[in-house]
Amino acid sequence: MEESEDPRPYHVVVNDEEQYSIWPDGSEVPAGWRMVGFSGDRASCLAHIDEVWTDLRPRGLREWLAAQG
Repeated sequence: MEESEDPRPYHVVVNDEEQYSIWPDGSEVPAGWRMVGFSGDRASCLAHIDEVWTDLRPRGLREWLAAQG
């Protein structure tokens, strides 16, 4: 089975730096991460992340750069 064909359910998670990932349904989300309310198969979750995570820089770096002018 290829990764793109993975039928298991996943949740989209995000950390405090606004970095996204997927996490298997039924597994405890690691400390520092929280669910964003989107779930589905692997491909659907990764497609959702592609839509919403448009700036891959960590939040702290974006804020620092914005403060630099």
